Amino acid sequence: MPLQRLAVVSDVHGNLTAYRAVLADIAARGITRILNLGDVVGKGPRGAACTALTRERCEATVRGNWEVVIAGDGELRSEGQAWWRQELSAEDRRWLFALPGSLDVRLSGRRVRALHASPVDEFTRVLRGHSEEEFTMMFAPTPFTGGGESADIVVYGDIHDPFLRSGREGTLVNVGSVGNQLDDPTPSYAILEGDPDGGTDAPFGIQFVRVPYDVEAEIELARALGMPEAGAWEIELRTGIYRGAHAALGLTPGAD
Repeated sequence: MPLQRLAVVSDVHGNLTAYRAVLADIAARGITRILNLGDVVGKGPRGAACTALTRERCEATVRGNWEVVIAGDGELRSEGQAWWRQELSAEDRRWLFALPGSLDVRLSGRRVRALHASPVDEFTRVLRGHSEEEFTMMFAPTPFTGGGESADIVVYGDIHDPFLRSGREGTLVNVGSVGNQLDDPTPSYAILEGDPDGGTDAPFGIQFVRVPYDVEAEIELARALGMPEAGAWEIELRTGIYRGAHAALGLTPGAD
């Protein structure tokens, strides 16, 4: 049986310009299956449009921390959060909040588990410089993942910093971010390739892809819409540097 390719995207964050560029790249490769690891909304200006595109193009999506905050009914902590929530329709919010926390697929005899942040919940962060205990935890079945079996491959998002690490427990893959990449500004996603009906002797591969897009068009759109926190968004999109570090580095909107 021919091998099947599965594109895995994450952390679109309302950046429709980047999302369209990544989806076009996926289509140009002839890939029809797409998993989305959450944080479709928040931070960028077009969460509703990105939600619609996700529902149209992705075969499955898991819930991220921004879906919990923005699509839920909890207390909001900033003007930006209020703006991103009101930009969504009631149906958008219902769909986003009802997404599962994790899902499993099989490729070449391997259980691939898709999560946003970790098998604990959508908020428990596992960084590139994780501990050995955190690495082991990522593959374990938990109440959040529905129990069952341990995973062989875990794909996740959340930290906007793509990497791959293999160990005795399995292979941990962070796919990076489509809309808010923070190791450099260029969007990232991953491709998994394998035989959905094959055993562990079947070929299996993981590929990272970077896709450039029109950053300035996205920045201009955010400002035209009057989005709160547009200055921090502008710096992140141009530099790939997290907004919490902007002040210390002397970064200001519009600076080269």
